[in-house]
Amino acid sequence: MSSSIASALAATLADGGWRAKARPTQLPPDGDWLGWLAMAGRGWGKTFTGAGWVGELVETGTAGRIALVAPTAADARDTMVEGQSGLLRMAPSWNRPIYEPSKRRLTWPNGAIATTFSSEEADRLRGPEHDAAWADELAAWNEPQSAWDMLQFGLRIGKRPRWLATTTPRPIKLIKELLAREGKDVVVTRGSTFENEANLAATFLAAVRARYDGTRLGRQELNAEMLTDMPGALWQLDWLDRDRVTEVPDLRRIVVAIDPAVSNNEGSDETGIIVAGISADKHIYVLDDLSGRYAPHEWATKAIGAYRAHKADRIIAEVNNGGAMVEATIRAVNPMVSFKAVHASRGKVVRAEPIAALYEQRKVHHVGVFSTLEDQMCAFTSDFDRGRAGYSPDRVDALVWALTEFSGPVRFTSCTELLI
Repeated sequence: MSSSIASALAATLADGGWRAKARPTQLPPDGDWLGWLAMAGRGWGKTFTGAGWVGELVETGTAGRIALVAPTAADARDTMVEGQSGLLRMAPSWNRPIYEPSKRRLTWPNGAIATTFSSEEADRLRGPEHDAAWADELAAWNEPQSAWDMLQFGLRIGKRPRWLATTTPRPIKLIKELLAREGKDVVVTRGSTFENEANLAATFLAAVRARYDGTRLGRQELNAEMLTDMPGALWQLDWLDRDRVTEVPDLRRIVVAIDPAVSNNEGSDETGIIVAGISADKHIYVLDDLSGRYAPHEWATKAIGAYRAHKADRIIAEVNNGGAMVEATIRAVNPMVSFKAVHASRGKVVRAEPIAALYEQRKVHHVGVFSTLEDQMCAFTSDFDRGRAGYSPDRVDALVWALTEFSGPVRFTSCTELLI
């Protein structure tokens, strides 16, 4: 054995490797399972677990053709491959793969290959064969069912093909179906953010405890609880899943709706930016959610970029807080866009009820999955206007403005008075 190889092996043994660092719940379960669902909170160590599992499969020769599937191509690269706990950083020096971004491929010294895929392009999974798969943030996949189906059809070589899905929980249909298989061919590991306190910044832990402890969002994102529909919520996730689509017909009109935030700092509300269109049969399609925390010129640039990309007819923005400055900000970026200012003279619930009714009547379709928007929708209850401190449904506000534009002069007195 050469001195360089001996030194590398000695360093690896001294380091202890993945299993020495992992908590017991992060290690592969015993038994003859087909799938392992690691459903845990933010910061629990899901990427660490996935990268460690894949690395061990390669080192032991258990798998040689591995699929790595993430919500987007960027997620696969930035988290699964190049992330702080990704495959490149987790690999020991003696067994580090070569990453070829243009080919979406990692190749290990022993010839094992892993290929990255995006849930947005399910058909890329049609054809390739694999003996193992790591599916990251499954609940946030853009086309969860179609991408998952294509992945399963290709998981067909080797003596014991298996998959690992690492995700924060959301009650989508696919996750529910996998949980129903627990105790049969699927093993489920559950964990909270706070199990990994030793490896998380104290400031982060203090901030999320202060802001989200006891909230519905905290229960889902930190404690990894699978929450069903909230009593009194105007929207139900089952409606969204039922009418979700992957293709869009020709649209008669498209709008970009903005609910601008009044400030831009760490604790600020988000600026809601939603793109939607209406077809000839008067069905509405939610095309994109570009919401986030932005400075004014940033959200204006985002909105105008969407206006151009989707060939929209109009930008709509609520001006209750920003007044004339909202339109001025838009026109400073592009003075030629079609702009309409809208004013909120009624409460959020009164404005949202007719829009929720459109969903119940199966007239609205989400094109893909918009996880954060949909979580906000399903947490928006009929008693919102009586006060819910610390919760601002900015994405829902933008959605309501966009869909109201297609609904005609709705009289906000009843959730059934729709003139669409």
